[in-house]
Amino acid sequence: MSFSEEVQRHSVHTLVFRSLKRTHDMFLSCQGMLPPIDEEAEKIKKLVKARDCYGLVFDKVERNKINMKKSQPNHPKSDSLDIYKDNHLPLAITDNPEKVNKNTETSMVLSSPSTQNIAAANRLINHIMPKPKWHPPWKLYRVISGHLGWVRCVTVEPGNEWFATGAADRVIKIWDLASGKLKLSLTGHVSTVRGLQVSPRHPYLFSCGEDRQVKCWDLEHNKVVRHYHGHLSAVYSLALHPTIDVLLTAGRDSTARVWDMRTKANVHTLTGHTNTVASVVAHEFEPQVLTGSHDCTIRLWDLAAGKTRATLTNHKKSVRSLVLHPKVYMFASASPDNIKQWTCPDGKFIQNLTGHNAIVNCMAVNSDGVLMSGANNGSMYAWDWRTGYNFQRMQAPVQPGSMDSEAGVFAMAFDNSGTRLITAEADKTIKLYREDDTATEESHPINWKPDIIRRRKY
Repeated sequence: MSFSEEVQRHSVHTLVFRSLKRTHDMFLSCQGMLPPIDEEAEKIKKLVKARDCYGLVFDKVERNKINMKKSQPNHPKSDSLDIYKDNHLPLAITDNPEKVNKNTETSMVLSSPSTQNIAAANRLINHIMPKPKWHPPWKLYRVISGHLGWVRCVTVEPGNEWFATGAADRVIKIWDLASGKLKLSLTGHVSTVRGLQVSPRHPYLFSCGEDRQVKCWDLEHNKVVRHYHGHLSAVYSLALHPTIDVLLTAGRDSTARVWDMRTKANVHTLTGHTNTVASVVAHEFEPQVLTGSHDCTIRLWDLAAGKTRATLTNHKKSVRSLVLHPKVYMFASASPDNIKQWTCPDGKFIQNLTGHNAIVNCMAVNSDGVLMSGANNGSMYAWDWRTGYNFQRMQAPVQPGSMDSEAGVFAMAFDNSGTRLITAEADKTIKLYREDDTATEESHPINWKPDIIRRRKY
């Protein structure tokens, strides 16, 4: 005998809702009414965890206290140890919260060293950190208008007679360095020109842009003689090796590419970055190639092998600019968090140059040890390379008719004498700066006050 019963059909939404409700009802009894927390058990749990994690620290602190008492019996403590007089105060990491003094004013003694301690520390800092070299301030002396879009790159030719700029108007313009007059305009790119370099050994100008093109211009005939094809997206930076005929480019496809200048062959594709490569520089000695990326890392490359030599991960934000010192075996990197200095060849961190609180787009350094940095908000800072002292802050003025928001410095370069600075800016102008001849150490003194708070941050 068989029975047939019609099954009622429900939508998927209804079935899922019913399942959720049944699950909720099932676990409500055991999860909705949990027993109260046992504070004593929680305290024991935290103490066990603290002892397990920081036991070595506790033991070392106790040994140091015993050693200090043994080494100075019946003698008054020196000024340099005033900060340790109140041994009854709790440590930042303590194995017994019961010992913590509830008087907050007393517990702050550890963070308020005496004036004698500060003076002693400053004497030590003066010994370790030498006084910065005096540099005359820089002043604007010429503004050149001619481009119809943001000026994105600038380079000075080896003879120091002219310089070239590239802009969002897709035109490369060549200007006389002494007079600031336009000598030549080169057209051929179909999008923003982002990088320019003049070869010191050949009559060639190299350019790259957001149109994925890398071009070689013959300056004797003012026309393109070679194209370097391979980048899959915009090309943001370009560099020439100082001693061999090798061209380096980097861009938004997260790679840097090594080209044979004459045969146009893609010798190496340097892969490893996970985001746009914003800057590439070439060095005569190891590391011969350095790249900075929006993935917050700097990579030092072995050019012969085409592989990463070292990866520097100290920056917390995008690295938009790298610059090599012309005399010292060092380089600097710029990021919105700060500017960092490193030594070659292994990328050992030296110091931070803090204070430029903006998106730093570009840097330039001359042989006199003046490091300039330019940012998205039009601010320009001048630093002493050796000590990291910020001796001047400038705000680039926008040309008449522009909005204040168009004050942005995209690129900068010193001329070959190091006495003139050329900047490429968002108000479509090129600005030239030079040292103030009338400035003296008395009129512009070094305001350098070493502080115990100043320290290296890794």
